[in-house]
Amino acid sequence: MRRWILILLLLACVVPDAMAQRSRGIVRQRMVPDGGDSILQVDIAPVMAFSRPIDLRRYQRLVNAVKIVYPMAQLAKQTMYEMEDTLLMLDKKDRRQYIKQCYKQIVDEYTPVASRMTRTQGRVFIKLIDRETDQTAFEVIREFRGGFVASFWQGIGRLFGHNLKTQYGEAEEDRVLEQIIVYYQAGLL
Repeated sequence: MRRWILILLLLACVVPDAMAQRSRGIVRQRMVPDGGDSILQVDIAPVMAFSRPIDLRRYQRLVNAVKIVYPMAQLAKQTMYEMEDTLLMLDKKDRRQYIKQCYKQIVDEYTPVASRMTRTQGRVFIKLIDRETDQTAFEVIREFRGGFVASFWQGIGRLFGHNLKTQYGEAEEDRVLEQIIVYYQAGLL
């Protein structure tokens, strides 16, 4: 019985301290051997400072959007490269049939996901498509489906306040977005 009380007291002392360190920005602590000594290495989470509360909310909205949309952009990049490799091996008639088949599969798979996206997530997704594929979303659609279909989707996007021709790296927001992506890839978010 005494042993259990001692263990619970020890845990009660250790767990709040570890949680307090996480809240202060410390991600991980470890001892690193250096010759005959050990050096304490502390990894600190990135901290952003904002002068206005609305800027903090915008940043948090971008972080949440990247967390949701970045894996989808990676998947879109992979799917596009697989489609390009397959299209190189097909003749013209089979290409059209393959593109229609892939289009139907993509629509069936991603329509439920895309319909739940917020406007911020949609805007970030369009920018990440350009970042990952080095082509705007409009160019990707035009390449696989044709100019008329790309113009149609550009019009639909404009109704919702998006521009499929948006290029990554043009706006001030893109620098912040790039920083968020680097932190996400490093596992700090």
